[in-house]
Amino acid sequence: MSSIQEFNDYRTKMNEVILGKENLVLKRLFNLDTNTYAEGALPVKTKELLGLVASMVLRCDDCIKYHLGKCHEQGCSTEEIYEVFAVANIVGGTIVIPHTRRAAEYWEELIKQS
Repeated sequence: MSSIQEFNDYRTKMNEVILGKENLVLKRLFNLDTNTYAEGALPVKTKELLGLVASMVLRCDDCIKYHLGKCHEQGCSTEEIYEVFAVANIVGGTIVIPHTRRAAEYWEELIKQS
């Protein structure tokens, strides 16, 4: 099983567990997250690129993988992704470099898979 499938399967499984507990606050938070990335004044692709840069600066590897997957679905180019990596490293500093390495590895897997 690829790391992409493993990540997506685990995310789906645990989201089902979390949402299955019928906690209203968590359900609303998940809904708000979904609606934030919907088409609006900004296109979905732009919002996913913004989500990626924010996730990198916040150093959340799961979030980085999620947004890389969405960026791939939106047809982002490798050049666009690496510009996001550059912005994230300028904003977040050198502490973002290890996350950039893992992000680059995951992006390569996404490209190879398609």
